[in-house]
Order: sequence, then C-alpha cells, then structure tokens
Amino acid sequence: MFSLGQENISTSPASTKGPVKYGELIVLGCNGSLPNGDKGRRKSRFALCRRNKANGVKPSTVHSSCTPQAAKAISNKEQHSISYTLSRAQTVVVEYTHDSNTDMFQIGRSTENPIDFVVTDTVPGGQSQVDGQTVQSTISRFACRIICQRNPPYSARIYAAGFDSSKNIFLGEKAAKWRMQDGQMDGLTTNGVLVMHPRQGFNQDSKPGLWREISVCGSVFTLRETRSSQQRGKMVDSECNELMDGSLIDLCGATLLWRTAEGLSHTPTVKHLEALRQELNAGRPQCPVGFNTLAFPSLRRKDVPDEKQPWAYLRCGHVHGYHGWGGRRNPEVDAECQERECPMCRARGPYVPLWLGCEAGFYVDAEPPTHAFVPCGHVCSEKTTAFWSQIPLPHGTHTFHSACPFCIQPLSAESSCIRLIFQSPLD
Repeated sequence: MFSLGQENISTSPASTKGPVKYGELIVLGCNGSLPNGDKGRRKSRFALCRRNKANGVKPSTVHSSCTPQAAKAISNKEQHSISYTLSRAQTVVVEYTHDSNTDMFQIGRSTENPIDFVVTDTVPGGQSQVDGQTVQSTISRFACRIICQRNPPYSARIYAAGFDSSKNIFLGEKAAKWRMQDGQMDGLTTNGVLVMHPRQGFNQDSKPGLWREISVCGSVFTLRETRSSQQRGKMVDSECNELMDGSLIDLCGATLLWRTAEGLSHTPTVKHLEALRQELNAGRPQCPVGFNTLAFPSLRRKDVPDEKQPWAYLRCGHVHGYHGWGGRRNPEVDAECQERECPMCRARGPYVPLWLGCEAGFYVDAEPPTHAFVPCGHVCSEKTTAFWSQIPLPHGTHTFHSACPFCIQPLSAESSCIRLIFQSPLD
C-alpha cells in the first residue's frame, strides 16, 4: 500500500547523505503504488542509485562472421555480447567490455536476475490484470537498459534491449538491423523503445517534444510507420539518448516517467500532498443538495468511495456529495453511468467520485488541487492537469492520445480537465 512515510528525494545527487541517487522511474497509471501493492522488483517507482561497484559495459570487439571467437563470446556467461543475425549463414557478434565509469540498470517484463525493475502491462483505470489471465504482453522481457555516469553530472542514457541471464542480447533475422560507417552494428527491438523529452524541462512551462525511437546502441530515429515495422525511421543526428527530467519512456504496454534527483527536489513531497488534502477538508466544503460536509479520504484510501466522498459533474465542475438526483441511487452503478444532470446548473455530463492524485512525481508544481481530469476524476493542481492534457501518449501500436497520469485513462477529447467549484459551508 501507499505509505505516507515515503518521501521524494530532497537533496541534490551530490549530497553526502546516503548513496548518490541518479533519478527515479515512475510507472504512469499507478497512483502511488501498483494496484495489488508493490512487491520486490515489481513496483510503481524505482530509484536508480550509484552501485557499490560499477557494472556498466561498453562495446569493444566486433566479430563479423561465425568465428570461434564469436561463438566463445556468446557462450561465455561472464562476457556481455550482442548478436545480430543477418542470415542463417551470417551472424555479427559485438563483444562488450566492463566500464568502470558507469552503472547499468535493466528494465523489462522478465523476473530473471538481470532485470532491476520489473514492468508489466498497465491497464487504464488503475486496474491490474487478473492473475492467471492469458493476455499476450507487448512489453519485451528484456526491454531496455539505462547507463548512468558514476561521476557528476550523473548523466543517464537509454538503450533499447537488455542483456539476458547469459549476458547476451539476440537480434533475430526479422529484427531491423544495419551496419554503421564505423563497422559497428545497430538495430531495433520488435516493438521498440520510444522516448519523448519535454521542451523547457518538466515544469509548469513545459511543452511536449516529439516521440522518437531509441536503437540498441542508443541512436535516435523518427518513428516507424507501425510499431513493429522492419523498416526503421530516419536517424535524427541532432538529438541524443540522454534522459532529462520529465523524459517519457514507452515500452509498448507501459510508459515510464524519468525524474532526476534534482528535479524531484523541487516537486511536492507526500507530506505536502497530505497537508493540501487536510487544508482542503478544513474548508468544510458542502454538498449543495444534502448540505452535508464533504471530505477527501486519506491518501491511503483511494479505491472505494465513502459517505463523505466528493463527487463532481465534470461538464460544469460543481462538487457534490453522492446523491440520487436525476439518476439511480447506487453509487457503484452511477460511477459507470455516462451522464447525469447537475442540480445547480442543469448541465449534463459525467458524474464521478473525485480522487486526489497521490503520486507526487507527476506534479509540475506544489499548488493546491483545484482541477480534475475528465472523465476519471483524479484531482491535482491546475498546471499539472494542463501539462498532462497536452502530452500525447502511445496507445497500442500506432496511435497516440492524452491520458491521466494517475490511472492512464484516456482524457475526453471535448474537455480534458475541469476547474472544480466547491460550495463553502452556509454557516
């Protein structure tokens, strides 16, 4: 469960307190924790910290044919290598050697030891797939790797594909691959690793950048026509694979937000969000129909509406308690109902319970929660709703749409967010 004691990093990477933190990866669609709770390497948030001993690697020898040296590199479980199968008769093997200046972190669906951060498909609405459900995942078992410099400025670079338990990466015949001018090989993974860097960083003035694809060697390309096309996009020489605060990483089934330690030091902490919740409740907002006092539940309780839960008409923004006006008298049924008529202004639209956004890493400022995403009803600051409303997130294999970061539910095309109108107590 989400813990109020969980704090964001509050010091710069160069702090002498504890290990150096490079940054954190946060899974979009998780409002503070995974739906079934965080467990081991499978969680909603992963901190990348400087390792006690460097484990980074860098390319070295290239074997252009099936030589004994190439076979030895593949079979040697102490040797990192990438194999590019050009045909049944020819495979190019690139050996990788230890790099004492970098740390490597691997992300993917596999639960094998080489994976540091286990990521599974995110389902809109914050729901988890039922255990045992045979849904074909589109996330690669060894999706990508992030290489961090162990010394200032602690830059982090992303690469497609990760090394397996035998320290190998295999790109088969059908994978897009090519030889570069310097003789090195490069390629793309089946569904690709997409990255988008926001313009002006991750703050209230940010604008979305362009989505790009990252290759196995870290080169940047325009998107393929479809996600798994064998024809690569055009190389973008003017851009690089270095992550910046607010970079989004899409693994075709889950999208991750990269926050640097410096960036997180300027975001609200969980304690700050809790203080904002208590301040909102201290104003004793009232239901204009039942005149009962409303209160947002604690950040720990974010699933089942209670009797004081604020509800809102998302066409106009008027906040009420739950009532049966103009609809059924069952909260669970009403939450699924598409339209209700607001008793204040008679506007018709979705009528949903409001939930505070609990994942502090998604906020671009520390202002009060005054706006809600439409149609899910997650509440956060005005600038935060404005930022995420303009971000096109990959959906499926070739479409994009904006979504709520707290539940990944697609936002309404008519109005992606709404200012909430609370009624103060009459006394």
